[in-house]
Amino acid sequence: MFDLLIKEAVLPDGRSPVNIAIKDGRIAAIGQNVQGDAAEVIDAGGQLVSPPFVDPHFHMDATLSLGLPRLNQSGTLLEGIALWGELKPMLTVEAVVERALRYCDLAVAQGLLSIRTHVDVSTAPLTGVEALLEVRKTVAPYIDLQLVAFPQDGLFRAEGAEENLLRALDMGVDVVGGIPHFERTMEDGARSVKRLCEIAADRGLPVDLHCDESDDPMSRHVETLAAETTRLGLGGRVVASHVTAMHSYDNYYASKLIPLIAESGMHVVPNPLINITLQGRSDTYPRRRGLTRVQELRAAGVNVAFGQDCTMDPWYPLGSADMLEVAHMGVHAVPMTSREAMAWAFHSVTMGGAAAMGLPDPTLREGGPANMVLLQARDPIEAVRLKATRLAVIRGGKVLSRTAPRIAQLSLAGRPASVNPAEYAPPQNT
Repeated sequence: MFDLLIKEAVLPDGRSPVNIAIKDGRIAAIGQNVQGDAAEVIDAGGQLVSPPFVDPHFHMDATLSLGLPRLNQSGTLLEGIALWGELKPMLTVEAVVERALRYCDLAVAQGLLSIRTHVDVSTAPLTGVEALLEVRKTVAPYIDLQLVAFPQDGLFRAEGAEENLLRALDMGVDVVGGIPHFERTMEDGARSVKRLCEIAADRGLPVDLHCDESDDPMSRHVETLAAETTRLGLGGRVVASHVTAMHSYDNYYASKLIPLIAESGMHVVPNPLINITLQGRSDTYPRRRGLTRVQELRAAGVNVAFGQDCTMDPWYPLGSADMLEVAHMGVHAVPMTSREAMAWAFHSVTMGGAAAMGLPDPTLREGGPANMVLLQARDPIEAVRLKATRLAVIRGGKVLSRTAPRIAQLSLAGRPASVNPAEYAPPQNT
């Protein structure tokens, strides 16, 4: 007898209808002819069942702190940084834990079960580190939470930042972080990249740097990061996050840089919601979109995965732990509306994010972990278009969250009694 049987599902690769049988936290069988008794049966009704969503770039130590100690009136990155500087001395372990756990509750409801979060280690005491280590332990049964030691004020710019970073790693933080473009000089930025990569190599840890989050076409630390990744053999353990300056590089330099990134094996994580709102602020018209060269990186074979970055904090007053919202914004902001590219946007917030975090391949397969999300959509593109309702979120074969379908009741003479957004689909031959 199975613990759970999901019937009449569609998989992201288009296979349908399939049944998914779950036993002891794993997928016991998956296919069209899978049958058997089960303690619980969920009828997917021809809707999409996918791996859970993944956010490879977040700031959980600041999440849900909007308005503390005041609001970001300008909405700019620089005022957000200043606000965070005002808030940090006020942080307590208890308050950070409470906000982070509330966010994790929301994440589970959105089918977001893997998160990499940066935690500021620029100054002592390491309140955020202490808090998020506790949160990581609490949520371990249902969320894969990775912590990045992030010297947000600069490894060399902030006094004692390197000592704090090393102490955070000793406490159990998972990933080496940095922000080279925030150092005092370009030379210091390049030096910080080399030092951080060497620390990671010595400790056998991944690297995830905020890299060239700027409109400055001369901010080129991702080149150094690619070179250090290759020199030290770090390969797929390295992530360059944001990389927005690439939208301002001249095409000749980009044509040299992108193959170097691909050769290194590193990942790139743009953050569409934040990049599209914080970048290009000094432009009049024409105004830059703010995102890196997603399509060119993809064409070169680089794993690009969209991240969320912020939710209701000093930098971003919006957000809802919804990685489909992130994918939706990416489609518009890149822009990319071919069928292949829209389907890839869904892939980027599931499979791509898992690869960037160094997680096992989350493809739904026999013998694999029973971690999945049932969506009110019939394929990945529709899921992105609708920012589809998460009808059921499953981890280890256990249903963690259920949400009723989004169906509107109408009172219109001569018209249907209800509207289901998922019924509005293009012809099958498109």
